[in-house]
Amino acid sequence: MTESILVDSHAHLDTGYFEEDRDEVIKRANDGGVDYIITVGVDLKSSREAIDIASKYKGIYAAVGFHPHNAKRATMEDMNLLINLATGSEKVVAWGEIGLDFFKNYSSQHEQMDIFQQQLGIASELDLPVIIHDREAHDQVLSIIGNHRLRGVIHCFSGDSELANRFIEMGFYISIPGTVTYKKASRIRRVVAEIPLDYMLIETDSPFLTPHQKRGERNEPLFVKYVAQEISLIKGVDFEQVAEITTNNAKRLFNIK
Repeated sequence: MTESILVDSHAHLDTGYFEEDRDEVIKRANDGGVDYIITVGVDLKSSREAIDIASKYKGIYAAVGFHPHNAKRATMEDMNLLINLATGSEKVVAWGEIGLDFFKNYSSQHEQMDIFQQQLGIASELDLPVIIHDREAHDQVLSIIGNHRLRGVIHCFSGDSELANRFIEMGFYISIPGTVTYKKASRIRRVVAEIPLDYMLIETDSPFLTPHQKRGERNEPLFVKYVAQEISLIKGVDFEQVAEITTNNAKRLFNIK
C-alpha cells in the first residue's frame, strides 16, 4: 500500500503542534507514501512560515492567504506583502485558506466577505488556484465565487451532494478530510459515494480532524492514507485507484510537475 503515491492537499505544518518533531512528521509521511503536502497559511505570519517550510523540504508546497477567522486583521499592506511572498517563491502553488465561516464569526460577516472578495481578485490576477473554507455559508460562497473565473478546491467539504455538484460545475474540486472515517458522518460519506473520483482531493487538515483510526492523537499528513482507504471502501474501488486519481487531481490543480 505504501507504494502508492498520496497527496495531503491541506495541512498546517507551521503550527506549534509540530514545533518539536516537524522533521519526523514529514519523514513519516514520505516513508508512508505521502510524497506531496500542501501546507496552508491562514494569515501573514503563517503564510510566511508555510513558505519557509516548503522551501526546506522536497515535495512540500505552500499556500498563502487570510482565513475568514482572521479577516478583521487583514490590511491592504498585508495583502501586498502576501502578493510579494506568492510571486517570490516557486513553492507557492495556491492562494488560501480563504472563504467564509458563519459558524464561529470570529470576524464579522461583512469583514469576511470583503476580504474574501479581495483575495479572489488577487488569486485571479496571479493565476493561482484558491483553497476555500466554507462553513455555514454555502449560498454566500457560491454567489461570490460565481463572480470570478477561478479554479480551486472546497477544503474540508461540509455540504451535501447537491452542493458538491454545484461546486464541481463551477470547476472546483471537493476535498475529503478525516471526518469521512467517522461512523456518524453520513453526509460526507454520501458525498463520496455520489461524486466522481475525478473531482476529489484528500486531506488531513492536520493537526486537526484526526481520522477515527487515530482518534485521541494529533493528526498528521501520514494519516491521509486513512481517508483514501475509506474512500476506496465507500466507492468499492482499489486503494491504488483512489491514490492515483486523487494524486493526479492535486498535481493538476496545483501545477505540480
